[in-house]
Amino acid sequence: MAGGSLAPTGLAKERAEQYKGRVTAFVIIACIVAAVGGALFGYDIGISGGVTSMDGFLEKFFPVVYRQKGHAHENNYCKYNNQGLASFTSSLYLAGLVSSIVASTITRKYGRRGSIICGGLSFMIGATLDASAVNLPMLILGRIMLGVGIGFGNQAVPLYLSEMAPTHLRGGLNMMFQLATTLGIFTANMINYGTEKLRPWGWRLSLGLAAVPAILMTIGGIFLPETPNSLIERGLKEKGTKGS
Repeated sequence: MAGGSLAPTGLAKERAEQYKGRVTAFVIIACIVAAVGGALFGYDIGISGGVTSMDGFLEKFFPVVYRQKGHAHENNYCKYNNQGLASFTSSLYLAGLVSSIVASTITRKYGRRGSIICGGLSFMIGATLDASAVNLPMLILGRIMLGVGIGFGNQAVPLYLSEMAPTHLRGGLNMMFQLATTLGIFTANMINYGTEKLRPWGWRLSLGLAAVPAILMTIGGIFLPETPNSLIERGLKEKGTKGS
């Protein structure tokens, strides 16, 4: 009985060692892409709070709020109680909610890389539109595109990490996405602190800087391989088995 019980245990340990992946250059690149995806999510969440309090931004797109801000000193609600301003802020979250539903289908049918690339392109378009906005519709459209990028990125990046990370590093690498999100929020606030002094165009720099990590995310999505799980799920069993 003792010998019979030890044999399977020894075999299990041997097989576990076989599947214990190494930290390779590919794993490091995957981590960077994941960090960029999380940082973009955090950055776009954090950047709007500072931008919507900048005088140059309010004077151009929300003159009523700008005037209220100058007269109301005690109640912040009176300063920023404006439907247009609320639309600018909330459009990102609404677009992220809707696009995440679409992104789940694309991620399943066309692969994780496809969704990462779509997310990166949406981020770039949104950042470009917002940084160069000349009117409110253009500004909100850019914000919607950023929301689409969030929907795709949040759907694909953690899934890609889970499927590609070595088993003994999977939990840590997935936590890296969450850490990058909080660092993105922190970075957005620090950037707003600096760009607020660049009047009246500092807000354009704050919104436009989201394009830099978006480019890295898109490039990463292009060059990283597809996950074996995704290949097998899409009927490419031989290719997926070879990749695993």
